[in-house]
Amino acid sequence: MSISTEHLRAAGELVGAATTLRDAASIWRSQHPEMKVVLVDAMDMRDEKPALMLGARKVYLATSNGHCWSVTELPEEADALILTQD
Repeated sequence: MSISTEHLRAAGELVGAATTLRDAASIWRSQHPEMKVVLVDAMDMRDEKPALMLGARKVYLATSNGHCWSVTELPEEADALILTQD
C-alpha cells in the first residue's frame, strides 16, 4: 500500500484540527483501518524529516516489512503514519 496525496491532505487536516494526537489517531484508524498510525515522543523522531509540519505537531511516513519499521520520505513506500507533538 502507498499513501496518496489525498491521504496526506486528509491526515494534515485531521491532525491539525484534532483536540489531541490520541483523538487524531483514533479517528484516522476508524476512517482508514487499512493503514497503521502510531504516536511516539517527538524526541524519538528528532533526526527524521517529517512529511507534514503542523505547528507543534508533525506527521512522518513509515513502512514495515512485517518485522522492522523504518521512516521513509517516499509516500509510495509508506503504509503507516507516525504522529508526534513537541
